[in-house]
Amino acid sequence: MKLKIRETAVFGMLGAVMYASKLIMEMLPNVHLLGCFVVALTVVYRKKALYPIYVFVLLTGLFSGFATWWIPYLYIWLPLWGGVMLLPAGLPQWAKPPVYMTMSAAHGFLYGTLYAPAQALLFGLSFKGMLGWIAAGLPFDFVHGVSNFCCGALICPLILLLRRADGNTKKERYT
Repeated sequence: MKLKIRETAVFGMLGAVMYASKLIMEMLPNVHLLGCFVVALTVVYRKKALYPIYVFVLLTGLFSGFATWWIPYLYIWLPLWGGVMLLPAGLPQWAKPPVYMTMSAAHGFLYGTLYAPAQALLFGLSFKGMLGWIAAGLPFDFVHGVSNFCCGALICPLILLLRRADGNTKKERYT
């Protein structure tokens, strides 16, 4: 996956935009555009989407501190990226918005569950303790999943915008 100079600059900027969008929306707990960005970047850039995703992860650590809460950031976005990578290439046009929105929402609903193994390892929680930690976070995961679904309405327009910016002008309406 050798990068061109233009791609390096674009991916750096996209990672910075992801970080800025999270900062701007921090006043609303568990409401952000990160799922939207991960899905859209993966649809457009495929494997190379990992570059802007990990620029975001690095920026988050640099500006918020490389503390124990940051460690799950090293893997937490991979299930969403991987899920989108597994979607069939020939997905019907009408199915793309609800499928992308649902993928993003599922990641939000499962965020606490995905985060929990790192918490258990880092803080010595038993399996039962980890399940308790997951259960305590369910209300937050519910908000996260619902907000990811709603913000997911921006995924297809973002895909179109990214493709136009890259000079890939497909005739399709959204992707």
